[in-house]
Amino acid sequence: MTIEHRYDSDVSTPEARRALHEQNRRSWNEATRAHNSHKADQAKFLREGGNKLFPEEIGLLGELTGKSVLHLQCNSGQDTLCIKQLGAKRVTGVDISDEAIDFARRLSADSGLEAEFHRADVYDWLEEAAKYSERWDVVFCSYGAIIWLSDLGLWARGIASVLKPGGRFVTVEFHPVEMMFEMDLSHRYPYSTHGRPLTWEEGVGDYVEQSGPSLTPSGWKDGVRDFKNPEIVHEFHWGTAEIITALLDASLVLEHFQEYDYATFKMYHRMEALPGRKWKLPDDVPGFPLMYSIAARKPR
Repeated sequence: MTIEHRYDSDVSTPEARRALHEQNRRSWNEATRAHNSHKADQAKFLREGGNKLFPEEIGLLGELTGKSVLHLQCNSGQDTLCIKQLGAKRVTGVDISDEAIDFARRLSADSGLEAEFHRADVYDWLEEAAKYSERWDVVFCSYGAIIWLSDLGLWARGIASVLKPGGRFVTVEFHPVEMMFEMDLSHRYPYSTHGRPLTWEEGVGDYVEQSGPSLTPSGWKDGVRDFKNPEIVHEFHWGTAEIITALLDASLVLEHFQEYDYATFKMYHRMEALPGRKWKLPDDVPGFPLMYSIAARKPR
């Protein structure tokens, strides 16, 4: 199935970009309800010591005991609270979706894991946070966060502004090569749109239903079936060089870059399940990177 898309949205001014962000907020509000409908008792899972983070991000985050962690674009807070479980002293989550942040606050209370959650556009929040003295040891984002960024340079400078000297930025993300293909693995999209928005008429989809139990370690529920999002969505596809360059231009020092030939959700129809809640390309498809990870440090 071909998904309808277009490239005609305006990003010529901050006001135009803000309007696209707000439309994305509406689309994510719709999708978040569907996503969480498939996940069994998440609070119980966390109370019993469950942790949904993958080894890739746990390894990059490193020892967190006593540290402060800022989780940008934290969605419904599940990963944020899992970071708290790893020993972080203070954890803060930020997301544009009202539905996601409301859910995150309830999950924090019900699981007994303390975290602070803010509903805000990430650009507005970083600009405001930079005005105050509070700084974080680690800034983290992951898995489908960067495609919602309309200005990479502003984002990277915002991260640098809220990191402590010696603090680290960490991300594990889906690779821009992966986003060039349809669900049937036919090649259709460019590697990067260089900040030009790609508008999807179908809105944010229900990738949780698509991936099944691999994205629901707390247990699977049927939940919402055949979800159709009434709100369109705007993505911003960036190449890895553009992302790394933005971080370097913000005076962060690159410490780690790695690519992976597997993914943590079912991106294409014919993908095959691997142990550890991961997915690989079928054997008859030439391999290409599906994820990457970056760690960068703010100089002391």
